[in-house]
Amino acid sequence: MRISLLAVGTRMPDWINEGFDVYCKRLPRHLELVLEEIPAGRRKNAGEIGIATAKEGEELLRRAGDADRIVALDERGRQWNTRELAARLESWQSDYRRVALLVGGADGLADDCLAQAHESWSLSRLTLPHALVRVVVAEQIYRAWTLLQGHPYHRE
Repeated sequence: MRISLLAVGTRMPDWINEGFDVYCKRLPRHLELVLEEIPAGRRKNAGEIGIATAKEGEELLRRAGDADRIVALDERGRQWNTRELAARLESWQSDYRRVALLVGGADGLADDCLAQAHESWSLSRLTLPHALVRVVVAEQIYRAWTLLQGHPYHRE
């Protein structure tokens, strides 16, 4: 199974890329987590924010095109605890070949992304930098997988 983390933004700090990679490498071969970066739209003034977000959304949905399941990461989404994420991961592994997780840029996801997503996931009630979301998602996917395996990484 492949989970594609489709994220707006390029040229992240090294520690973001390293953090993401650490958790991806810990996952087994049959559970692949890959990052696809989408360049942020140009924003010279406030009037261009909606246009830029819409273009980012078009590209996110284009790249998610062959996914069996689309999950929007959005602050208004549902928060899952670790056991709930593990249950979803287990379901995704049995029911889908590819899941696409959509992460917007500084101004969030386009309305089209939210409308076409099968579900919406909020990592926290806090506002997180979109770069940090990459590391948090990778760690949480790894944690959910270890919970399903009975691995001691996840402790209660």
